[in-house]
Amino acid sequence: MKVIITGGQGFLGQRLARTLLQQQDVKIDELILVDINEPVIPNQDSRVRSVKMDLRQESAVKEIVTADVDAIFHLAAIVSSHAEEDPDLGYQINFLATRNLLESCRAVNPNIRFIFSSSLAVFGGDLPAVIQDQTAVTPQSTYGSQKAMCELLINDYTRKGFVDGLVLRLPTICIRPGKPNKAASSFVSSIIREPLTGEMANCPVDKSLALWLSSPDTVVANFIRALTLPSLDKRDWHVVNLPGFTITVETMLHELALIKGEDILNKVTYQFDQKINDIVASWPAKIDISRALSLGFVVDNHFADVIHQFINKDL
Repeated sequence: MKVIITGGQGFLGQRLARTLLQQQDVKIDELILVDINEPVIPNQDSRVRSVKMDLRQESAVKEIVTADVDAIFHLAAIVSSHAEEDPDLGYQINFLATRNLLESCRAVNPNIRFIFSSSLAVFGGDLPAVIQDQTAVTPQSTYGSQKAMCELLINDYTRKGFVDGLVLRLPTICIRPGKPNKAASSFVSSIIREPLTGEMANCPVDKSLALWLSSPDTVVANFIRALTLPSLDKRDWHVVNLPGFTITVETMLHELALIKGEDILNKVTYQFDQKINDIVASWPAKIDISRALSLGFVVDNHFADVIHQFINKDL
């Protein structure tokens, strides 16, 4: 297979690339990593090509989306708080770049599997107790609006036979390695990651706030499942809420203390940020995952396993 990953220098893009290259059931002949900064080639694998590219440039996109491409993982985006601060940049990167990729697929090969990374941010406001795959999108942020626009566009392109699209709505990923970013959800990883590395972290939200989470390894496994999933009927809704689990911030910290001792919680401060709290609180925390599970997607067992995954692989 020939596969493209946009956002290939990001945490998730790099992790997906490494895992794809190790697969026995999926034969990767060529993997193209694309990002605004030149991506690192995992293990200097000869099957990988690193491309520095601005996806807003339609002519540049056409150079990499060729007829022999089998699949595209479109992960490139600017994150929630950044898109809120700079909506014009957000629409260019989060929406225009997506349309450029879709148009390039349409022009050369309508059978390209186009896997799009969406977000819980497409929801907000007065939500039902449990979200379904076909619950109407009601974004309360610029980022969420941009993701919702892409979801609808991909569904229409798929219905028209322009591309073989599949939208995956990701839970909040925890625990991300590295440094905090501008995402409103950045604290979700920070309040666990930083104490484990001996650093201070701030929790900007109410500790009773419930979150919908998934570990990095589980998200990557579900991306790979999306690559091998048989095409859905063109008339179907090509959006899947990926499996996650519900947990409060307080319970997350309790699980951390059970593993590392109560003293580790001294590394967490509580400086409330109303803006961050409101954004994250607008996202759903309970989602019906029965359809996702029936399609072969998987879910984490327990938050303690998520902490151990980070300790063993990323610490």
